[in-house]
Amino acid sequence: MKFLRNLLAAILGCLIAFGILVVMFFIFAALVGSAGDGITVKENSVLDISLSEPIYDYLGNNPEDPFGSLFSEGQGLDEILHAITVAKTDPNIKGIRLGTSFSLAGMAQTQEIRRAMADFKSEGKFILAHADFYSQKDYWLASIADKVYLNPQGGMDFKGLASEVLFYKDLQEKTGIKMEVIRHGKYKSAVEPFLSNTMSDENRQQIKELITSIWDSMLEDISTSRNISTENLNSIADTLGARLPAFAVESGLIDGTLFHDEFDAQLREKLGLGEDDKINSISLEDYGVVAQTKGKPSGTDKIAVVYAQGEILYGEGTKDVIGQGIINRALKKARENEKVKAVVLRVDSPGGSSLVSDIIWREVELTRQTKPVVVSFGNIAASGGYYIAAAADRIIAEPTTITGSIGVFGTIPNISELSEDIGVNAEQVGTNANSVDYSLFEPMTESFRSQVEESIEETYDTFVSLVAQGRQKTFEEIDAIAQGRVWSGVEAQKIGLVDELGGLDKAIEVAAELAEIESFGIRKYPRYKSDFELLMEDLSSAKLKLGNSLLKEEIGDEAYEVLTSLKKMTENQGVQARMPYELNIK
Repeated sequence: MKFLRNLLAAILGCLIAFGILVVMFFIFAALVGSAGDGITVKENSVLDISLSEPIYDYLGNNPEDPFGSLFSEGQGLDEILHAITVAKTDPNIKGIRLGTSFSLAGMAQTQEIRRAMADFKSEGKFILAHADFYSQKDYWLASIADKVYLNPQGGMDFKGLASEVLFYKDLQEKTGIKMEVIRHGKYKSAVEPFLSNTMSDENRQQIKELITSIWDSMLEDISTSRNISTENLNSIADTLGARLPAFAVESGLIDGTLFHDEFDAQLREKLGLGEDDKINSISLEDYGVVAQTKGKPSGTDKIAVVYAQGEILYGEGTKDVIGQGIINRALKKARENEKVKAVVLRVDSPGGSSLVSDIIWREVELTRQTKPVVVSFGNIAASGGYYIAAAADRIIAEPTTITGSIGVFGTIPNISELSEDIGVNAEQVGTNANSVDYSLFEPMTESFRSQVEESIEETYDTFVSLVAQGRQKTFEEIDAIAQGRVWSGVEAQKIGLVDELGGLDKAIEVAAELAEIESFGIRKYPRYKSDFELLMEDLSSAKLKLGNSLLKEEIGDEAYEVLTSLKKMTENQGVQARMPYELNIK
């Protein structure tokens, strides 16, 4: 009897707590929903842009979810570009105050934002930039401004691009934990760190050519904006001619050194304000709320934009992961919607599962059979990221997009040496000749290796054949530029892997031309669950994020990066069509 009484009391307590939670939820939702109504853009204002949060091509929040943007980390590139476009013709916005230090946008994203700012200036409005420190990417963006300023005691990085690759061969030998590797492609160097302690000549060549091409694109933009030849810019980089603020001024990279209050004085002068007048400003985030209902293209006909971003893994998918579930449903919806006349697939992915890539490729091919499909590449569209684009009618990339990497590999963890050292022995019993497949605790057999190699070769041949079909080239022509090699967007266009250079707006323009429509609206797919919804579904995710954050703080960024890289490689399942290495350009 006492047990039943306690059980009923517990159930009643849970119901009361749940009721309180629901009431608080709706109260909070009402507060959040009304918060945006109070945002106003005052006359003679400046738009503040800092890009201090992670930038996604697309956040995909449900506009009807009051918690969608509140609990989401990051900003959507589509929203940023739209806000700048609306601000261009907003009479209350007179200019932009650009304050980027350690921007979290990728290279191609930065290029698209820079292009939007150049368009903003075409309306006769000003952009002033100021920072305590400029990374090379930050300065590239800031150079579009009318005036670029730096804190007198600040710093500036301008020395050319570099990339670092970590190697784990010695670590494997010391621990007895290693990766069994099977690959195709002389440039497929994703697995090279597990096979060697040094970089191969082929890998060094492709990295050198890739970062040189990206650097050249950056210099061309800076040269045009700052009226400094690319030769002089390279000379400044080689001599570290911007290592001190005074040197950066003398070299012409910046216009002066100002403290924050002095920079504000420059802004007041631009706005025609007095010395003590307040500067009216609005953050990019707040202005995005105001701009979301303005200036959007409209029409009965629609162009669907389907966003595919993140690693390619088997399953449903999220805003961080491309899964066949959510992406294929989005493509199918767009294909079956009679109002949608063309589809733009926006890809930002280093690749991943070859199986999932092929499943998505098929859905793109089915879509292309009924209406035009144009692909827009973001920061990275490599390996599996290129695979899913291969069936498109046209492919558009930014000059700084990292793409190609047409090659495959397989990695299988093995701890047989460690097992022997610590006294662990595994014995297998099977019913048939090949029923005993592979054991983590035993060396890989030649029979099993040959099976994996056969799968790798078949996947590579399929990959190259599909690209050749989509690009209207022979197998041999694609094989010659494949082999797992990565290219910049500029180089990819020269060899025929990309049709044109430009951003998402260019891809939408091409899609409209192919569909032969002039006025149209935009439909964005898919809709993702907000972080709040995911948190409510699985509270363990919050604990995981907290644990990762604490671990990173405890061991430091570089050690955490090593652990993350190793973890990713050991979690790979099946044949991989993936970016050939963790490329950290700095």
